[in-house]
Amino acid sequence: MGSIGSNLQEVKRRIAAAANAAGRDAQSVTLLAVSKTFPAADVRAAHAAGQRAFGENYVQEALAKIAELADLRPQLEWHLIGPLQSNKTRPVAEAFDWVHSVDRLKIAQRLAEQRPAWLPPLQLCLQVNVSGEASKSGCAPEELPSLAHAVAALPADRVRLRGLMAIPEPAEDPAAQRLPLARLRTMLDTLNADGLALDTLSMGMSADLEAAVAEGATLVRIGTAIFGRR
Repeated sequence: MGSIGSNLQEVKRRIAAAANAAGRDAQSVTLLAVSKTFPAADVRAAHAAGQRAFGENYVQEALAKIAELADLRPQLEWHLIGPLQSNKTRPVAEAFDWVHSVDRLKIAQRLAEQRPAWLPPLQLCLQVNVSGEASKSGCAPEELPSLAHAVAALPADRVRLRGLMAIPEPAEDPAAQRLPLARLRTMLDTLNADGLALDTLSMGMSADLEAAVAEGATLVRIGTAIFGRR
């Protein structure tokens, strides 16, 4: 692995190449640097190299990092991408900009109730268990329509439903990688056809970035290719 700065440039090159191959504008794909388990110093280095959006899995670790990097807070966008328990919604509602892992209405309701009025609306994605893995979080695909409409109806000054997120079962073959990602894209299209206005597909990691961009990802969550192996 090179430096964090050079790694970021390589990931951006991959995104641009994948977007070009898919006939897309690379600017339509946001890079989320997944900094979980890496120190605040690495986030600071990535920020110095031009990165602004960071993803964290563990609430307590993330809160400590956000506090340590308080001097950069206006310039950083913090995304919670890991499972969220209902007893931890308040600090998340107060500290984060995005939550990608909403999988039931209770979580979204608590985030809406606990989002401070002086902050912009918390941006939400619904996590869908597209591969049907028992070990994975996420709502079942058949439960998605009712959940999406219920979340979209929550107070818009506190939370805003932006789209869908998934962590598909790993696959080596690019065609196999694309199948669950295509399913997620179809789910988003169906929800929009049913009256919602969603613009975010949070999908794709270091190993399947190209497949995700090909299937319409608007936000890719990249950790290993930027920060190295955990």
